[in-house]
Amino acid sequence: MIDQEKGPFILPNLPYEKKALEPYISEKTLEFHHGKHHQAYVNNLNALIENTDFLQKNLETVIKETFGKPDKAGIFNNAAQVWNHTFYWHSIKPNGGGSPSAKIAALIESSFGSMDALKDEFSKAAAGQFGSGWAWIVYDGKGLKVTKTSNAENPITSGMFPIITIDVWEHAYYLDYQNARPKYIETFFNHLINWDFAERCYDRAVLK
Repeated sequence: MIDQEKGPFILPNLPYEKKALEPYISEKTLEFHHGKHHQAYVNNLNALIENTDFLQKNLETVIKETFGKPDKAGIFNNAAQVWNHTFYWHSIKPNGGGSPSAKIAALIESSFGSMDALKDEFSKAAAGQFGSGWAWIVYDGKGLKVTKTSNAENPITSGMFPIITIDVWEHAYYLDYQNARPKYIETFFNHLINWDFAERCYDRAVLK
C-alpha cells in the first residue's frame, strides 16, 4: 500500500518482520525509523489536514496539490514523507540485491549501458546528496534515470515514476553505519534492493 486513498492516513505495516533485514538493517533501526519517524509523519499529516478538503484526497493528490506552495509546506513535507517512507520499505527486502529480471536488466542496459554504470550513478547520487534526502531510480516515460531529491521532495511532482528509492536521511542508517553513508549505500544495492518491486512499479508506470 503506497498511495492511500483518503485520510485520515495510517502507518502502513512493514512488508517483513523487523528482524528480517538483519544484519544489514537492524531491528532497532526499524523500530525507530518506522515506528517513530514514519509514525510521526502520519500523525503530523492527519493533524494538518483535519477539517480540510485534503482529508478526502489520496496521498499522491495531496502531494501534488501542495508542492511548491509555501502556505502548504507543512502538509507537503509530511504527506511526501509518508509516501516516500512507504515506498522505501518496499524498495528493500530480505535477501535482496542480486540480478533483476530479464525485463528490468534489458531496461538498465538500454538506459545506462550496464548494471555497473547504474550502480555507480546511483551510488554517487545517494552519497552526494548534501544533508537529508533521497536518491531514486525513476522511469521518465522513455527509460530509466537516476535522480535525487532534498528533504521530503519526490519525483512524482515532476511527472516521473519512481521504481526504487534509498533514504539517505541519517535516521535511516546511523545506528547501523554511523557516518559511513557509502557503506550503507553499497549494502543497499548489493543485499537489500528489491528488483521485483522495481518491475511492478515499472509495469504500472507503463500502463499510465
